[in-house]
Amino acid sequence: MARVEIYTTVFCPYCERAKALLDRKGVAYVEHDAPHGSTARREAIARSGGRSTVPQIFIDGRAIGGSDDLLALERAGKLDALLAG
Repeated sequence: MARVEIYTTVFCPYCERAKALLDRKGVAYVEHDAPHGSTARREAIARSGGRSTVPQIFIDGRAIGGSDDLLALERAGKLDALLAG
């Protein structure tokens, strides 16, 4: 199974949507609390190539993008292969 990391903030519906999809698929993930101005947020921005929105999702260190990007991978049938590692 691939290592999944997700940078989130509280009260973020997109973060909740992304986590719900991962939960439905039974995927374990590491969640990083990344409020605006935090070290975790700066780390997410650096790792994602400058994207400043949340969530930021990484699978085996590869920046996937946000909630919409994760859902697009799922709809295209490509997410399971990424998660398999």
